[in-house]
Amino acid sequence: MKTLINPIKSEWKTELARPVQKTKDIEKIVKPIIRKVKRQGDKALKKFALEYDHVNIKNLLASREEIAAAKLLVADELKQAIIQAKENIEKFHEAQQTPDLIMDTMDGVTCMRKSVAIQKVGLYIPGGTAPLFSTVLMLGIPANLAGCEEIVLCTPPNKEGNIHPAILFTADLIGIDRIVKVGGAQAVAAMTYGTETVPAVDKIFGPGNQYVTAAKQLAVKKGVAIDMPAGPSEVLVYADESAIPSFVASDLLSQAEHGIDSQVILVATSEKVAQKVMKEVDLQVEQLSRREIAKKALDNSVAVVMPNQDKAIDLINEYAPEHLIICVKEEDEDEVVGRIINAGSVFIGNFTPESAGDYASGTNHTLPTYGYARNYSGVSLDSFTKKITYQKISAKGIQNLGPTIEIMAENELLEAHKNAVTIRLNYLKENS
Repeated sequence: MKTLINPIKSEWKTELARPVQKTKDIEKIVKPIIRKVKRQGDKALKKFALEYDHVNIKNLLASREEIAAAKLLVADELKQAIIQAKENIEKFHEAQQTPDLIMDTMDGVTCMRKSVAIQKVGLYIPGGTAPLFSTVLMLGIPANLAGCEEIVLCTPPNKEGNIHPAILFTADLIGIDRIVKVGGAQAVAAMTYGTETVPAVDKIFGPGNQYVTAAKQLAVKKGVAIDMPAGPSEVLVYADESAIPSFVASDLLSQAEHGIDSQVILVATSEKVAQKVMKEVDLQVEQLSRREIAKKALDNSVAVVMPNQDKAIDLINEYAPEHLIICVKEEDEDEVVGRIINAGSVFIGNFTPESAGDYASGTNHTLPTYGYARNYSGVSLDSFTKKITYQKISAKGIQNLGPTIEIMAENELLEAHKNAVTIRLNYLKENS
């Protein structure tokens, strides 16, 4: 993890560059997978399970018996933790519900807006080196609250052909019963085109490796929406002398252990702060079971010492981190937080670890990465809905509004648009 001292702004993009994603090379691998799933359906999914997961899958759907058995394999302590997280996530996402909007913009002209659930959604849950049962909560809960009629969950099986028990338990807990043993780009392809077992969906959610990400981006070209473009996980920690170095180091490593292409950034107010944190990183990384992954991620990572708060905040907004942790003096928190305009989710204070948002505080952990926090939001209740607008105009309303429409249409040289109003106004004159 290299250290930069007050780098000039023109160097920020280069010095803080995220690991390169070779999209074209990945697409060359993914496209044939998608084509096979489109043509062969379940047969292709089973072939790919044998090829990539090294398992012979007979039944792609998880059975009720498998789900019941999984419950017995999940420790009571973990069950209670999942239930607590579920409650907090439900509270926060339920509070995001908004009433339908209805108003008169002028006499006789009523405009409305209503949230309508996306009917069919697909949830992709990684199950490889880290089975992300927490993502089942983060995606399944808002899907349920939004009122999505059909929810399908795809996750890769292990070498015995089973889905991780915690994933099955969590899915069952929130009422998801269509759970498919399929992972990778082939899962995304199945949810895009549909197979005998997997229904085609309207929108696909969930994190995944570079192949899953490429498949999701290709799905968009076929008319399927996705939650957001995705890249490797990342965190930026802004720390002054009030930050506790061991806390900061633990947060940096919690993201570094995600994968070798993850990136962590430390923005420190002094070299002394940076050195203390880096010392802790070196100590803590050796204690991790995933230390080799974390160490490789640290090779992509940077500690930056900035001379003042203004420059530090400017750099943070330029980088647009997925996760931003602010560990500064309490009296400075409000000012710093108020000036952040580009971040997926913000964690404030020494006692707010990023892992709280990953699991159980209530906010969603499906967030924009790779700088997309400049123009994308994280997953929320709104992600599972569409906003439909309505308008109703009375005879009085068209008389009030009609002349405005006629003038505008005439000046845009759209004669039929004007006529649609003129004919109505003439009708009212003739029948008054």
